Amino acid sequence: MTGGRFMCEGGGSAFAGRVVAQARTWIGTPYRHQASLKAVGCDCLGLVRGVWRDVYGEEPEQPPAYQPDWAERSGDDRMRDAALRHFGAAIDPAAMQPGDVILFRWRPGLPAKHAGILSAPERFIHAYEQASVIESALVPSWRRRIAGVFRFPEKV
Repeated sequence: MTGGRFMCEGGGSAFAGRVVAQARTWIGTPYRHQASLKAVGCDCLGLVRGVWRDVYGEEPEQPPAYQPDWAERSGDDRMRDAALRHFGAAIDPAAMQPGDVILFRWRPGLPAKHAGILSAPERFIHAYEQASVIESALVPSWRRRIAGVFRFPEKV
């Protein structure tokens, strides 16, 4: 406890700790494109949507149907645009804390196409295609693909 507030692993507020705790309840959920049901199936966006529901009670918006290659087809940075709408301005990756949403792009210049939730200073939770929701090390190969970092708002 610091200053009357409980801290989550690696720093952050009690609220951020709640986000991480909720994200961890999704670990083991099978990967299912476009799904967002704990223990049934989700993709990376479905994981973030599900944690949002767990924390706030409902989703901010229902995403339209999307194909696995949606980002390559349109070129629009739809995931980043949605993050800006619902989480607010991106924060500096050097300032990210457990509980923050991380967006990834596969190559420079491409739209963000993957998302996860930072669970500790060097770990994140994400839906791994062809597998399930897992907690992974935030190794250099992931770090160099960061397209944006966003903080869950304490109030919506």
